[in-house]
Amino acid sequence: MVAMYTIAGRQIGSHYLAMATLATTFGVPYLLTRGGSSKAAATPPINAGSKDEEKFIQEFLQQVEQEDKAKKH
Repeated sequence: MVAMYTIAGRQIGSHYLAMATLATTFGVPYLLTRGGSSKAAATPPINAGSKDEEKFIQEFLQQVEQEDKAKKH
């Protein structure tokens, strides 16, 4: 037999309480440590004065990213 507890006017078995406790103990930390969205790592907007300046900045950033990838390998 299972021990029954009255919670909010309903009879609930101890095995359900144990499962809820374990799910909460391991589920909440998992959900909180999954990581955020990748949008947070996006580059900030480019506030260039002209199209040429914006193009230069984008090309420079791509060049730096390629150099970083080359250094990692």
